[in-house]
Order: sequence, then C-alpha cells, then structure tokens
Amino acid sequence: MPTRGVVYVHSTPLAVCSHVEWAIARVLAAPVNLQWTAQPVDPGARRAECGWTGRPGTGAELAAALRQWPMIRFEVTEEPSPGADGERFMYVPGRGLFQATVGAAGDIQLGEDRLRSIMADARAPEALAHALEKALGAAWDAELEPYRYAGDGAPVTLLTRVG
Repeated sequence: MPTRGVVYVHSTPLAVCSHVEWAIARVLAAPVNLQWTAQPVDPGARRAECGWTGRPGTGAELAAALRQWPMIRFEVTEEPSPGADGERFMYVPGRGLFQATVGAAGDIQLGEDRLRSIMADARAPEALAHALEKALGAAWDAELEPYRYAGDGAPVTLLTRVG
C-alpha cells in the first residue's frame, strides 16, 4: 500500500537546485520540476517543497539522496502506513541528519527501550532534559524554524513515485 510525504528544501544554493531535482527524480523514477522561490532567511538561496506518493521507505531514500549535498537544509516526512511507522528526517549543514519515528499526528515517538536508556544514563534533571531534547531533534528544529516560516504560502509541487 502506498504512502505519502513531503520534501521541504528549506535552503539551497541556486547552482544546486537542478541537482536536488535530479536526486528526487532518481528516487521517484519520475521527472521533477520544482517551483523554486527565494529564501529570505538566506539571501541568494532558494527553497521549494513537494508532496510525494510512493512505497513505504521512500522518505528514507529521499533523505539519503538529498544529504549528498551538505550545503542544503531540508526535511523529509513520510506518513505512517499499514505495517510501517512514519518517519521524519531533518538535515542541517554542520549538524548532519536527524531521523525519528512519527505517529499518525506527526509527533515524534520515542520507544520504551529508548526512554529507559535515556533515563538510566541521565544522572541529573538537566542531563535528562538535554538527552530528551536530543532524542526529539530540538537542535535541528531550532535551526530550521526560521526557514520554515519563510516558506509559509510558498507553492507546493505534487509528485508520485513510478513503479
């Protein structure tokens, strides 16, 4: 059963825009022509977003393809589908890739074993808070938030995976 998600390219140099489209096209096995707009938070950079439909796991493939250009900022989401959890990927230059499991409402889900490990390793309330923020991707969210606001009202392209 297919699933769907969204690719948000929050910021990329103009010269990389076509490479981003080619990377997404390779994963989806379909031509991609995104509507690029200026990214006011990063003068000279561009932003775009596209919805996609494909098989479960496509979100991870898209994130892997996009992280080949370490100068771009992006997010990829994949909705849960029968037999597969949803996922969220965030990439920030210098910070790397963050991956999390997400529930039907789009919230990050931390499993029981992960929570037990965090609690066992944290020796003080500050350490627990720091470990939970890390597990939730708070640093990635904080860095991407200004770029997200800059995209409000931007055009969205819809794509479907072939095959």
